[in-house]
Amino acid sequence: MRLKVSEYAAARLDDIWDYYATEASERVADKITKKIVDDIDWLLEHPRGGQVEPLLDHLGLGHRRKVSGHYKIIYRIIGDLIFVSDIFDTRQDPEKMVW
Repeated sequence: MRLKVSEYAAARLDDIWDYYATEASERVADKITKKIVDDIDWLLEHPRGGQVEPLLDHLGLGHRRKVSGHYKIIYRIIGDLIFVSDIFDTRQDPEKMVW
């Protein structure tokens, strides 16, 4: 399996780091974003380990989610590719989720 993180998802990860670095500390930001990255890497060994994402099921594209703290890692399996399309804060309105 290969792994690709969309530019949008990578930017969300940067935003998460920036937020926690400002609101808490760089150490906290590092800890939270490292957990998310570790969970993304986990998908390489367990691509079907995430649950089907019911909020995106209507699209029929097979979106899945891996929960990492307050965040959902939204991804799809396309052939031998794991494509991460979003890192979504579950405390936000689900309508903002990018597929």
